Amino acid sequence: MDRILRGIMRYRVLDRASMVKQFEQVRDNPVPKAIFYSCMDSRMIPTRFTETSVGDMFVVRNAGNLIPHSQAFVDEMTSCEPAGLELSCVLNDVKHVIVCGHSDCKAMNLLYKLKSDEESSLEQRRISPLKSWLCTHGKSSLDKFLDVKGNFDKPILFSAETPQRKFVAYIDPENNFCIEDKLSQVNTLQQLQNIASYGMLKKRLERHDLHIHALWFDIYTGDIYYFSRRAKRFLIIDESSYEIILAEIRRYYS
Repeated sequence: MDRILRGIMRYRVLDRASMVKQFEQVRDNPVPKAIFYSCMDSRMIPTRFTETSVGDMFVVRNAGNLIPHSQAFVDEMTSCEPAGLELSCVLNDVKHVIVCGHSDCKAMNLLYKLKSDEESSLEQRRISPLKSWLCTHGKSSLDKFLDVKGNFDKPILFSAETPQRKFVAYIDPENNFCIEDKLSQVNTLQQLQNIASYGMLKKRLERHDLHIHALWFDIYTGDIYYFSRRAKRFLIIDESSYEIILAEIRRYYS
C-alpha cells in the first residue's frame, strides 16, 4: 500500500492535470471504439502496450481472458464478461471486440494441469474458485487443444462470427513456445467462438458491423501478435507486418 500511495502522490504532481484535461474532453460523451478482454495477470497492462488513452476502449480482465459461452448461463445467472459485451457492443455500439492472451499465463498453466482427473475433481473445484472457473469456462479450449494430440502441424478449426463462418489456425508452427503457451493461443482463439454465441450480437456480426480479433502478448520479449485469418496463424506486429495486417483487417472487415 505504501508503494500505491506514493504512486498516487506522484500522479498528483506529474499526471493529474493532463488526465483531468482528457476527462473533460470526453466528459459526458466518451466514444470508445473497442472492448478489450485480457488476463488479470499483473504483468499485463493493455492501455500501455496499445498506447490507448482515456475514453478509447472498455477493458475487462479476468483469470485466463475467458469469455464464457452463452450456454453457460441460465435465466438471470450471468457474469461480468457478457455484461461487458452488452455495455460496449449493444449500448455503446463499439465496432471491435479484442481478446488478448499472453505467454506464461498462470491461469493457462493451471488449466493445462487440469487435464488430470485428480486436479479437476469435483472436490478440488468445490474448494478452489479458480479451478472451478477454469474447468467450467476453459474446458472447450482444453478439449480443442487436446484434440490435436500434440501434433501442432495439424490445423485447428474455429467458428467465427457465425457458425457457418469458420477459420483455420496453425498454432506456433515454428515451435517457439512451450506447450502451455500453445494452449494459451488456442484459448485466445476459442474466445472468439464464445463471443459469437451471444444472440444480442448476432445481427451485427452477420452484417459485418461488429468485428472480433485475437491478440497474443509475449511478456518476455514484449512482442505482440495478431491472429491473421489469411495467414492462418499469429503474426508478430512489427514494422514489416504492420501494413500487411492493417490491409487484411480493412479488406476482411470492409
